[in-house]
Amino acid sequence: MSAVPQPERRGVRTPVGNRRPPGKHILLDRALESLPLFRLSDSAEESSILFTPASGGRWRVLPAPGDRLPGTFDQDVYVELCRRYLDAGSPEDGVITFTLHAFLRSIGRRADGRTYEQLRAALNRLERTSLESHEAYYSAAAGHPIQGRFTVLQSVSIDRRRVADREQLALFANVTTSEPGDARVVLSHVVRGNLSSGHVTTLVAAQYAALQSPVARRLYRLLEVARADDTVTWRIGLEALAELMPLVQRYPSHLQRVLQPAHEMLLAAGLVRDAKVHQVDKVWYVDYVLATREKANG
Repeated sequence: MSAVPQPERRGVRTPVGNRRPPGKHILLDRALESLPLFRLSDSAEESSILFTPASGGRWRVLPAPGDRLPGTFDQDVYVELCRRYLDAGSPEDGVITFTLHAFLRSIGRRADGRTYEQLRAALNRLERTSLESHEAYYSAAAGHPIQGRFTVLQSVSIDRRRVADREQLALFANVTTSEPGDARVVLSHVVRGNLSSGHVTTLVAAQYAALQSPVARRLYRLLEVARADDTVTWRIGLEALAELMPLVQRYPSHLQRVLQPAHEMLLAAGLVRDAKVHQVDKVWYVDYVLATREKANG
């Protein structure tokens, strides 16, 4: 595995006013990145995700009763949580604290009543959606794929503003008095285990934010898994890629229409040197040529 920058450890958390600017890189759990989790179509009606890795085992994503599978917004929330975890010094207890307003601004979303509710729902979904591994999710601590269930977030607590703060909200037309203020979440100990063991992939925060398509963002995350495996040219079957993303489209022509704009974004961003869909003996494949790390970092 190629060398990956390790997070800077800090013994104490600095006051909010003295914190350094957000970091350039985001470290993600490499094992989780190599498995499907976030639906890239919010209209998908599937009640679960079932995936069988080529290496064997089985992976399932099971939403909580009455809820849906994690989707495009949840994908961005997850990545931002990992960025904040790293910027906080990768605390051993996995605790990440933030205001919902600051979080939404960080992911480029307008802070209003609708997006506050979206964020609350996404955080609760990441706490309640079960990830079930039957020898599919690799644990660096165990040294092998594990069997069991876990969630992305161990706990989520969102406190409303203090009464004095809520009274001040009436002065701002774009903020409702029902705005919940402060969140405290705990990142899963399973995910933290891989992060602390260096079993990670690395995103450039600015590059991820610049990609306007959820499909392009997921492809970027998958390409970094290939890079972590020291892969320069990555070939994958079109059908296998659709399952790994995952995408609801199944016909090759439909998949190509979904992937083409994302490929153009990745090429324009300098994250890949080439992306090509082609057919070999009636089987469709996608070939990616990764850009060098220096070029991908801009």
